[in-house]
Amino acid sequence: MRFRVDEIASVIREEIASFRSEVDVQQVGKVLEVGDGIARIYGLSGAMAGEMLEFDCGAHGQVFNLEANSVGAAVFGGYEDISEGDTVRATGKLLSVPVGDAMISRVVTPLGEPLDGRGAIVTDHTAPVERPAPGIAEREPVSVPLQTGIKAIDAMAAIGRGQRELIIGDRKTGKTTIAVDTILNQKGTGVICVYVAIGQKESTVASVVETFRRYGAMDYTVVVVSASADPAPLQYIAPYAGCTIAEYFMYSRRADTLVVYDDLSKQAAAYRQLSLLLRRPPGREAYPGDVFYLHSRLLERSAKLAGGGSMTALPIVETLEGEVSAYIPTNAISITDGQIYLEPELFFAGVRPAINVGISVSRVGGKAQPRAMKKVAGSLRLDLAAYHELAAFSQLGTELDVAAQRQLDRGGRLVELLKQPQHQPVSAVDQVIALYAGTRGYLDELGVAQIVTIERDLLAYIHQNHG
Repeated sequence: MRFRVDEIASVIREEIASFRSEVDVQQVGKVLEVGDGIARIYGLSGAMAGEMLEFDCGAHGQVFNLEANSVGAAVFGGYEDISEGDTVRATGKLLSVPVGDAMISRVVTPLGEPLDGRGAIVTDHTAPVERPAPGIAEREPVSVPLQTGIKAIDAMAAIGRGQRELIIGDRKTGKTTIAVDTILNQKGTGVICVYVAIGQKESTVASVVETFRRYGAMDYTVVVVSASADPAPLQYIAPYAGCTIAEYFMYSRRADTLVVYDDLSKQAAAYRQLSLLLRRPPGREAYPGDVFYLHSRLLERSAKLAGGGSMTALPIVETLEGEVSAYIPTNAISITDGQIYLEPELFFAGVRPAINVGISVSRVGGKAQPRAMKKVAGSLRLDLAAYHELAAFSQLGTELDVAAQRQLDRGGRLVELLKQPQHQPVSAVDQVIALYAGTRGYLDELGVAQIVTIERDLLAYIHQNHG
């Protein structure tokens, strides 16, 4: 018995000698008020801007406002389960999302949670939602084409890898179709695509995902969804999450990536809602003063990196009644490297894609075009501009001279040639052949109704006999 007592005593002495006092320190606060996706919290005096928070119910949030006596936070889902007086913990981490190869072909929320019913996403990699854009020394000029498969864009507003090209227009004018067709055209090119749906109806997103599956585009695409029924904080964070997922491939694999933000006007509206609820002062159109920074810090992350890897951004912005000079559209135009403007009048007249050649421009220009396309399409914009001017003039009943009538006839055939059904992208070679026939006058003697048939037969003949 004596031996057992001595043994126990020695064990206790060893434990006391090896004891190290470790204090677990956590920053803890209390919820003062909650509602509509925001929470006001007391007690987190050491919290950082952008820090991730954890609520008792398991919901996550992000520090938004740092005030004298409280912290304003955005709550990402499940704010209905949070009550006044609940405990909130500061994590000491920035808001992050899972990234990696496991994300490809998946449909996820902005927090990386699966929505496609295919089980959990297993990945060891996470990355912060907000990160600095690459500096000037890390970039190189945009020079490699990113083919959209849409004749009018590749010929007159060419997009390069690493560029930011805005798609702008009224609702229901084909903005999403252009973005979807561009993703479909990346099949077999090695470009990894991320489609971010912001504030869209779930039925619309389901239709887009089904289109990707039907044409085999989900094999290289990630879909990030924040639907119209989701709280404003999720709609606000969705584009940054999609950008972070694409950045992983750009930096780690030096891959070329394409990100579609559909659309940023809904993100701006969600950000305005958050800001007004947190009592930030409103400015023009009730948006807070930092709404320009909201989009600039997102779009500046797109780049062509020196040494390989790129991120091309196609942000979409909706206009009201063609008001291109509204606050959010002008902000986006000033940040991006060009815009594709879709005109409702052209759309309803059957010219689809309804691209306005006067306003649509790419500031990278011919540097992002193959040499053959640059040579063939050099006069296309001028021909179409002259056509639209003559068409307006001829409506007055004025008789045109022979040269003007010839220009009018050719313009009508070029417009017909540039029409394209949705989800049928055209290869760069076929585009050059068709545009060569149009711009060099080989279609001038044909009727406008024959153009589509002749184009199809010409391409079939070339492929069959001169492949």
